[in-house]
Amino acid sequence: MIQDYFKLALGNLKKRKLRSSLTIIGIFIAIATIFVLISLSLGLDAAVKEQFKQLGSDKFFIMPKGQAGAPGAGGAVELTIKDVEVIQKVSGIKEVIYFNVGNAKITYKEKNRYYMVLGMPDDSKLLKIILEALNVKVDEGRFIKQGDTKKIVIGYNYKYGNLYSRPIKIGEKISLNDVEFEVVGILTQIGNPQDDQQVYITFNDAKELFNSGDRTDQIIVQVKEGQDINLIAENVKRKLISFRDVTEKTRDFTISTPEELLKSFASILNIITAFLLGVAGISLLVGAVGIANTMYTSVLERTKEIGVMKAIGAKNSDILTIFIIESGFLGLIGGILGVLVGMGVGKIIEYIAVTQLGTTILRVVFPWYLILGCLTFAFLIGSFSGFFPARQASKVKPADTLRYE
Repeated sequence: MIQDYFKLALGNLKKRKLRSSLTIIGIFIAIATIFVLISLSLGLDAAVKEQFKQLGSDKFFIMPKGQAGAPGAGGAVELTIKDVEVIQKVSGIKEVIYFNVGNAKITYKEKNRYYMVLGMPDDSKLLKIILEALNVKVDEGRFIKQGDTKKIVIGYNYKYGNLYSRPIKIGEKISLNDVEFEVVGILTQIGNPQDDQQVYITFNDAKELFNSGDRTDQIIVQVKEGQDINLIAENVKRKLISFRDVTEKTRDFTISTPEELLKSFASILNIITAFLLGVAGISLLVGAVGIANTMYTSVLERTKEIGVMKAIGAKNSDILTIFIIESGFLGLIGGILGVLVGMGVGKIIEYIAVTQLGTTILRVVFPWYLILGCLTFAFLIGSFSGFFPARQASKVKPADTLRYE
């Protein structure tokens, strides 16, 4: 019996190919949009979590609260080496590293570019945690080491991108704010243009270059194995509040644990995704109205056919089921096309992000539950849109069909 319902529904859709195709477009656009947005948000979420996993769950971050914009932009509030010394005395801390960040004119072969420069301690025992905290690896040459002066490590794009007329190699000279540095290392790709265009020098060289004194723009604290990171972060907060002579209300620095950063990121991502899905919902509404309109028209066109079916014994429930399955098929076909096109569009976006923007953060994932969810959702939307026309069809009286023109 059910098999007959499906055959009738498919047969009726085939008879009205043009109208069915036009109706499907609304659902297809909506499902494709929803599929791409969700797959991108899932991919971005996975990429960020992967970055945090590589960074490790044993580190937290301290930055000045009044800092405007990116680190190094400057502001009314500054952290200094003295703050670092206070933090180092807190029990349970393994290592503390700090950065001095600034924007510099980077000159190579008389061509100028303006990118971010990170100054960091040249303490050899901190090398492992510095590389871990920055999530970088050396592709060629070496990283900054103790005793270095006027040495520089450059990001991936300086050699493999097109920042200058030709790639920069180990041993060559480049200038930061007209001060010459020798390239001693090139890093592997991190995945986003800003990071892959950064350069790294010693903290002392950065002090001279930016005339920044003992200012530090970011402090990263690594806790000892087995220690409660949240408890230690709270202890550090109390020590800094006391040292900087501020209160909880007037606190001029922020402390962020990986858990807090992930929550903040998830909140922002959810707001953006919800907004975009709202826009996609408008397309879905248009598609649903299209299906309802098609089904109402189909009911009118098939009034005599419905009457004949009822005259030979079809029940109201049979007519209702046939029309709901038909409208559900319209939604399902639109959903299948939407998912397929969504996969294609998602991969194109990912390809453009990698090749044109130089970032691997923007990626798409297609989990089975997303595909199944979109197809089920499309079928249900179609069925719901066709319910009221289907109910109208089921109430047609055989006698009335004889008078219908």
